[in-house]
Amino acid sequence: MSRTQISNLIVGVTKGYQHDLEIHGVGFKASMKGKDQLTLSVGYSHDVVLTIPAGVEVKVGGAKQELVSVAGIDKQAVGQVAAEIRASRKPEPYQGKGVRYKGEYIFRKEGKKK
Repeated sequence: MSRTQISNLIVGVTKGYQHDLEIHGVGFKASMKGKDQLTLSVGYSHDVVLTIPAGVEVKVGGAKQELVSVAGIDKQAVGQVAAEIRASRKPEPYQGKGVRYKGEYIFRKEGKKK
């Protein structure tokens, strides 16, 4: 475990860590307020506002502001921020709407039959 933690520190300083998230859904989008607040419009009656901790950088991109990139040198902090963003609206199995990691497969269910 000690060797892995030291390795994570070295990789974090040399390459850095990055998680990419995709937002799927009609009208779902993300935007930045300053450098330390991420605002998510993900289908609730209010916007979800997340405060970004120091040492983690968040970028919003894409044509419709549907791509969110979380980067930094601390593996745990980057993963935690990405998990909090995803937890704001987890992808649902029927229509696939929500926030997911890039390349994540969502098992789709069939739904009701007549």
